[in-house]
Amino acid sequence: MTRIIITGANGKMGKVIRSVIDSRDDCEVVAGVDLNTESDAGFTVYPSISEVKEEADVVIDFTNPVLLDGLLDYAKSTKTPLVIGTTGYDDEQKKKIELASKECPIFFTYNMSLGINLMANLAKKAAEILGNEFDIEIVEKHHNQKIDAPSGTALMLADAICEVLPNPMKYEYDRHSKREKRTKNEIGLHAIRGGTIVGEHDIIFAGRDEIITLSHSARSKEVFAVGAVNAAVYMNGKGAGLYDMKELINN
Repeated sequence: MTRIIITGANGKMGKVIRSVIDSRDDCEVVAGVDLNTESDAGFTVYPSISEVKEEADVVIDFTNPVLLDGLLDYAKSTKTPLVIGTTGYDDEQKKKIELASKECPIFFTYNMSLGINLMANLAKKAAEILGNEFDIEIVEKHHNQKIDAPSGTALMLADAICEVLPNPMKYEYDRHSKREKRTKNEIGLHAIRGGTIVGEHDIIFAGRDEIITLSHSARSKEVFAVGAVNAAVYMNGKGAGLYDMKELINN
C-alpha cells in the first residue's frame, strides 16, 4: 500500500487526485497540504508540508512554483519521493529540482498524460524522418486561468524534437514584430487561452504541398491525475535520482 501526501489537496486538481486514489486499492491518502485546511475526506490537511506529522511513501504536488523550496526541503530531509505535477518553473527552479534529485527521488515531467508522452515519442520519430525539409510549429490551447505561456508541455514537445534534429533550433514565440521570412532553424510556439479548455496540443510539420499534424486533446483533468497516481505508486521505494514518464512507460 502506497501512502500518499497530496499538496494542494483542496484545489481542483487535488480533489481529482483524491477521487482517483479512492478508486484504487494499492494506495491511500494519509495527509494533505493546503492553505484551506478544511477536511471532509478522512485525513488531516495542514497549512504547510513542514507541519505534516504522518509518515508517507510519496508526495504528489500540484500547487504553485513559489512553494518549490519547501517541497524540496521536505523531500530531502525525509528522503520521501516527490512527484511534481506543477508547471511554470523557471530555469533556476528546474536546476534546483535537478540538484535535489541527487539527494532524494523526484519524478518530474511537464505533463502526466500517457498520451502526451507517446505524442512526444511520435514527434521525435517524425522529426528524424522529415528532418529540415518540413517546418515545425506547435500550437497549445488552455483555459483562461492558466498563467504560464507557452505551456510546459509545448516546451517539452519542442525539446524532444530538438533532440533528434541535426541542426540547432531556436524557439520563436512572437512573429508579430517582425517583417521577414521564416527561417529554417526555428520552431514556432503559439499559446491560446480561453474558456475551460483543459489542454490541447498540435504539432504541425509543414512541407512542400503536404502537412502532417500530431494532435492530443485532454478532455478532463483526470488524465493528469491518473498519471500522477501511477507515478506515485511507481516511485514508492525508489532511490535518489530524477525520474520521468519514460521510466514509468518502460517499467
